[in-house]
Amino acid sequence: MTVRIYDTKAQALRDFVPADPGNVTVYVCGPTVQSGPHIGHVRAALSFDLLRRWLAYRFGRVTFVRNVTDIDDKVLAYATADEPWWALAYRMEQEFARAYAAVGILPPTYEPRATASIPQMQELIGRLIDAGHAYAADSPDAAGDVYFDVRSWPSYGALTRQSLDAMEPAADADPRGKRDPHDFALWKGTKPGEPADATWESPWGAGRPGWHIECSAMSRRYLGPSFDIHGGGLDLRFPHHENELAQSTAAGDAFAQYWVHNGLVTVGGQKMSKSLGNFVLAADVLAEHDPLVVRYALAAAHYRSTLDLTPESYAEAKAALERIATFRQRVLRATGADPAALAPSRLPDAFVAAMDDDLGVPQALAVLHDTVRAGNAAVDAADRAGAVEASRAVAAMLELLGLDGSVPATAAGADAAGTALDGLLRELIDQRARARAEKDWAAADRIRDAIAAAGVALEDTPDGTHWSLNDG
Repeated sequence: MTVRIYDTKAQALRDFVPADPGNVTVYVCGPTVQSGPHIGHVRAALSFDLLRRWLAYRFGRVTFVRNVTDIDDKVLAYATADEPWWALAYRMEQEFARAYAAVGILPPTYEPRATASIPQMQELIGRLIDAGHAYAADSPDAAGDVYFDVRSWPSYGALTRQSLDAMEPAADADPRGKRDPHDFALWKGTKPGEPADATWESPWGAGRPGWHIECSAMSRRYLGPSFDIHGGGLDLRFPHHENELAQSTAAGDAFAQYWVHNGLVTVGGQKMSKSLGNFVLAADVLAEHDPLVVRYALAAAHYRSTLDLTPESYAEAKAALERIATFRQRVLRATGADPAALAPSRLPDAFVAAMDDDLGVPQALAVLHDTVRAGNAAVDAADRAGAVEASRAVAAMLELLGLDGSVPATAAGADAAGTALDGLLRELIDQRARARAEKDWAAADRIRDAIAAAGVALEDTPDGTHWSLNDG
């Protein structure tokens, strides 16, 4: 067994060897909750949900930490007199949770809020000051600010392979208290006009943490000074992850052994972001499309690729899920098997190989659809054993990918709408059968054409006529 993962820091595929094969440790940067999630946030969370599911399949236990940044410049900026920052952060956190749950993203093992780890952040800042890698501002205008001294750490830039002088200056704090424009804030002294409840006492003065120190402190608190995988969106590589790596290693922690980043979502070829105003809210997408369709559409591209979402993306996902469901309905009808007899079996070797190779979900989906085609051929050939084997393999793949909800409980559909539709179609199918028995071919054709115009396909088999929804 060899799982290979693309390590962004190494810029190469690496064999994944966890420090403890019985407990893989993963830290993923979660949302900054100043506003609700767009579909790019959901894609990022789904990428690591799929990685987590695969690591759990391969290694058993995964301790998965995803934080919530609930104190930040943006959170304070979006707060109002009617909704203070902490209330806004909590409300937005719930919006993210609902969107994640809708598409089947598993809850993390731990989901710490930044505000719950302030002492750990201060302890880490103190270690950096003692080691000579951080300093408190000596300017009265920047009282309480503490900065990381980037020139004190020769490895700064190792994650993104940039030279310091080629980098943009850090824009996360006023430069007047900095020794170098590239130095970044570890602690931000309280400024006039900021709410009193967004301030914590510290050895350097009242204030609040900088963004980057939050994740370093929380990952250490929940996973220790060294852990296996650090993940996040590609847009976090610099400056956020670069700064995390620098401050943690400068403080003496081994930190992450693998860096994994998901690709971005684009709209018309342009990065989707709140700052550009071209984002699509997750709530709007989920209101328009079935959550499983959304999950499939977001998972269908490789996690490291840029995903340009279009209406066709969702249409293709819906058609793919309907083909899978129709196949499983056919197996139930053709074999007369109890659904329990079609429970998931072992994963196909080709599927496993695809997932082991840097989480190759597109290739794994190809294996799934190849199995559906082979299973349909087995049904056509009255190969009961082959059809059942294919259906059980499909069930296993769907379960692993979190797509198992796409399979209906019965051939006719489990809900009331499905039952009603089945009743109406059965009456039309019976009318068509009577017309054919009476050799009234024109009437039989009219009924079949009317059914087809409604988006329903008929399949005439030795044991009767069955219906299914067309892919389109």
